[in-house]
Amino acid sequence: MPPKWPRKPDRADPAYRKLEDRINFAVHVAAFMAVNSVLWFLHELRHDTLLWLPIFSGILVALLMAHGVWVFAIASYALQSDSPGKSSS
Repeated sequence: MPPKWPRKPDRADPAYRKLEDRINFAVHVAAFMAVNSVLWFLHELRHDTLLWLPIFSGILVALLMAHGVWVFAIASYALQSDSPGKSSS
């Protein structure tokens, strides 16, 4: 069941951006799991192929972890009232 948003979606809304980033992270985790599991399955079928797979998987895990750290620890979703393109009146 998709998440329901109580108001019109707007990228300027901090809560909407936070939800969007977390959904984006979940999609990336699912894509990683699908691609990585297929590659490891093929690697197990023929042990002489895909010798680069452990390094490739390690790089993908590191990128996924960096994405997770960004989404859950670093990203700031505070409402910015003094944007350069907007007037304060």
